Amino acid sequence: MASLLRASALGLTLAVPALAQFVKAPTDLTTTKGYLDLPVRWKEVPEGTCELTPDVKSYSGYVDIEDSQHIFFWFFEARDQKPEDAELTVWINGGPGSSSMIGLFEELGPCRVDIDGNVVNNPYAWNNVSNMLFIDHPAQVGFSYSTPIPSYISSQSSVVQLPNATCPEYAADLDCATRSQPVQTDTANSTSAAAPSMWKTLQGFMGAFPQYSRTEFNFATESYGGHYGPIFNAYIESQNKLIKNGSLPGAKNINLRTVLIGNGWYDPLIQYQAYYNFTVYPGNTYDYYPYNKSVEAQIYNALYGPGNCYDQTVACNTGGLDEICSAADSFCANEIETPLDNEGRDEYDIRELTPDPFPYSFYTTYLNSEKLQQAIGAYVNFTSSNQAVGSAFGSTGDDDREDGTIEATRSLVEQGIYVVQFAGDADYNCNWLGGEVIAHNVEAPGFGSAGYTNITTSDKVVHGQVKQSANFAFARIYESGHEVPFYQPLVALEMFNRSIHGLDIASGEQKISRGCEYKTVGTPKSEYREGNATVQFKVLPANAIYNTTLNGPNPTNGTNSTDVVGKKREATKRGMFAKQSLKSKRTFKPTFGRKMK
Repeated sequence: MASLLRASALGLTLAVPALAQFVKAPTDLTTTKGYLDLPVRWKEVPEGTCELTPDVKSYSGYVDIEDSQHIFFWFFEARDQKPEDAELTVWINGGPGSSSMIGLFEELGPCRVDIDGNVVNNPYAWNNVSNMLFIDHPAQVGFSYSTPIPSYISSQSSVVQLPNATCPEYAADLDCATRSQPVQTDTANSTSAAAPSMWKTLQGFMGAFPQYSRTEFNFATESYGGHYGPIFNAYIESQNKLIKNGSLPGAKNINLRTVLIGNGWYDPLIQYQAYYNFTVYPGNTYDYYPYNKSVEAQIYNALYGPGNCYDQTVACNTGGLDEICSAADSFCANEIETPLDNEGRDEYDIRELTPDPFPYSFYTTYLNSEKLQQAIGAYVNFTSSNQAVGSAFGSTGDDDREDGTIEATRSLVEQGIYVVQFAGDADYNCNWLGGEVIAHNVEAPGFGSAGYTNITTSDKVVHGQVKQSANFAFARIYESGHEVPFYQPLVALEMFNRSIHGLDIASGEQKISRGCEYKTVGTPKSEYREGNATVQFKVLPANAIYNTTLNGPNPTNGTNSTDVVGKKREATKRGMFAKQSLKSKRTFKPTFGRKMK
């Protein structure tokens, strides 16, 4: 079989590496045993690779959870407190198949990369207030790998294995590089199947770096994290019970405190309907209606017609057969979700046309540089989203399954875990209208009678509203696409800081615990409407700058990107956290893993 594979197309890749080259296996990794005797290979990352704050350490490496599953991590110490006393927060992106380097470099990590490839400071980094651990999960995602192979990308976008690390003349223009062998059996094919590997990765890291895991643990995610967050943490809690009764000797109890999920994909039956709600009726708060009456009618029929999306998704979630769920997801995605793409709108920010330069993606060039890969001990080139993983999940129809996400969330709340769901209200892909219904379906005590109130932040600007009862909250963030920490970095950081310290989201002044009497007071619905002032009706240039004061592109591009990124915002303004972009993010829809961020 191996010889056949070597001569054939092995799989597909979504994001082709920039500056691709064959990666030399690192020789400077230290091997340590984590909990459960899991091998952890790691190194201290040189200062300035991403973290620019003096004396704030960074580590990267791999947890070898199986012989063919090597999970990449990148850890950053807390900046503003003693790291040994700070809490540990893990961040994972969604997909399924998306790298957490998206979150690190586009959203909430300690650095960004400017148009010239320079590393610049992110003043709104979440490691200001917590130790941060970014994990590429499951195997084959991002820098994680199963088996590294020399390869090129065929004209059909397939990964083709080469006999050795030499790029032949016929492949000179076909992105020769080292990639993970895209074998679906060497990665997870569902959320529930991925949960044990995430738990093992945490066991490995915490055992190798016990000084950073002595206090509470927080889990933050987005997008397909609406599946990952509830299910992974329910698994962590179930493992904790086994540890406490002595059934898992050698494992560490993970003291889970907080779960944060941004623009999550939780329940397809609700959220496919929310596509119609967001674009047709009652519509979005930007007063933008993308379809004519004919397309609106087509979408309605594709949703509710006999045997169509709604019926197929019900059949998936009652019968559970992989082929039924996979077919349902393909139908719903093509007929309900995709029409917005046909209008040239960005699913992740309905205000923008495609190609959309925001958030910026040129950090991928940096991640595929030899200097960076040597600095972090990488074994493979970087791709932002892995098709083998997405296809594996697609084969089981995981995207179309609710899979117990709501019940798992309810259970976490009942156990006293602080759960915060938040959503940028310009995102169509995992939009806030569906997210709000999900939040109510959790049925957290007192949540149904709570009201929306403004979120106050240090800049004295209202960035959104929150509805909260005790240790469960749902926040709508204004003027934000799918990746809230990019579009609204200040409120994202302050929400995060409040939640991990057990404080209310609205003000950060009330202590929160399970069963406490805290409940927000206000209107039953969040009624603020932005209107279409920030909706773009022309395609933006690739070098556009996003201005977080204007909630849109700068009128001119005259500001130096490095100066803008590094500039602290004034206390009374939302300010500007922006860079220029060399190229836009993905502008096509894959047939898998649609919640890519």
